[in-house]
Amino acid sequence: MTVAEELPETPETAEEAPIKQRKNSLYPGVSDELAENMKSGWADTELHDLAPVAQAAETAARRAALSARFPGERLVVPAGNLKTRSNDTEYAFRASVEYAYLTGNQTEDGVLVLEPAGEGHTETLYLLPRSDRETGEFWLDGQGELWVGRRHSLTEAEQLYGIPASDVRELAGALGEATGPVRVVRGHDAGIEAALTDKVTAERDEELRVFLSEARLVKDDFEIGELQKAVDSTVRGFEDVVKVLDKAEATSERYIEGTFFLRARVEGNDVGYGTIAAAGPHACTLHWVRNDGPVRSGDLLLLDAGVETHTYYTADVTRTLPVNGTYSEVQKRVYDAVYEAQEAGIAAVRPGAKHRDFHDAAQRVLAEKLVAWGLVEGPVERVLELGLQRRWTLHGTGHMLGMDVHDCAAARVETYVDGTLEPGMVLTVEPGLYFQADDLTVPEEYRGIGVRIEDDILVTADGNRNLSAALPRRSDEVEAWMAGLTG
Repeated sequence: MTVAEELPETPETAEEAPIKQRKNSLYPGVSDELAENMKSGWADTELHDLAPVAQAAETAARRAALSARFPGERLVVPAGNLKTRSNDTEYAFRASVEYAYLTGNQTEDGVLVLEPAGEGHTETLYLLPRSDRETGEFWLDGQGELWVGRRHSLTEAEQLYGIPASDVRELAGALGEATGPVRVVRGHDAGIEAALTDKVTAERDEELRVFLSEARLVKDDFEIGELQKAVDSTVRGFEDVVKVLDKAEATSERYIEGTFFLRARVEGNDVGYGTIAAAGPHACTLHWVRNDGPVRSGDLLLLDAGVETHTYYTADVTRTLPVNGTYSEVQKRVYDAVYEAQEAGIAAVRPGAKHRDFHDAAQRVLAEKLVAWGLVEGPVERVLELGLQRRWTLHGTGHMLGMDVHDCAAARVETYVDGTLEPGMVLTVEPGLYFQADDLTVPEEYRGIGVRIEDDILVTADGNRNLSAALPRRSDEVEAWMAGLTG
């Protein structure tokens, strides 16, 4: 890729800073004639009568709840900026969850500001406007529209998101002069934070972050629909993988990763997290994302993957599949134990239950199996009290799911892991057993076997609903499903 000119350092200085020449540009300058020529002869492409984004009603309700929680305070929620991958190339941009949750907008450099007004707030969405044709920005700037694509105008943005829009390049100066209490979501926009450095405190900003995290604990109908979309695409991605396991055997785990990624990019925005395509003993590494190992007949494949929708909601599903389509006797023994633990965990997911209940239920089953197999000395109560089962089942049994794969991570302990389940919460149930290849405390036949089964569970008014139920779980059903897909 060749880019003629460089982008100025920050959006805040874009109006004042000249468009910088690249050191090794093939065009050392721009003639007056060319500059004048590029200003004219362009059609009017303004879009009119745009429909609001699908979640506009929900984002408005979320902003109203935020306003009610922090009356009389200025609230600043940035989307974030592009991050350099190497030299003059950037990572694909993903707006901060807090910003996208409140606005539905996903463009870099955006900032939502709620200004106190009376008993509530006025809302402004600060964005980069269309790139300027008079200054040549649109064709000389590395982020100009002829290089990276058209941006929405501020008028278009107002129609889409239902929020008055202004030029973000004016915001830092305005914030620097602001008075009164201010809170900002930190960690996304250094320029905005610098403008507020003498007006905010870490403690107050953390309260804002915690509130926005806890607001996402219970999903609205739009969010549940998006999560179901993500899961449905993920199911199709798993089917894609099963159909090409022979090609993965001829290459590596990367073929599996790439196959699933194709589904994620065709039907969604991206994968929701780094795909774990762990074959053989790699399945015992909980977050194996290198995906560069061999795929062998007779081994298990632990595939932990999720499609992220265009609105940033992600699935998180795991299946452990026999590469050749049939579990061996010992593989089936371990798999069925994990399945039984997952069944116990899912059964414990219901409104009014403690968040820890499904974890405890699954862990009890795994501990019982380990004692029965003679791998750890009982009784089971002693094993659980001392956590001895954790040598082979290290992680927790699940987590909240939403716009982050580990959603609501900043929520208070008392409202999350020590909290109570409510209708509308969506969480994973994912017990596992992992026998490391070098674990001399277990019989040799167990070594190198790793099994995890994970589903996405919606808490309903009368129990729960498995959003990923379309993907078989029981060992005999998995074998039949794979046989049907591979012929």
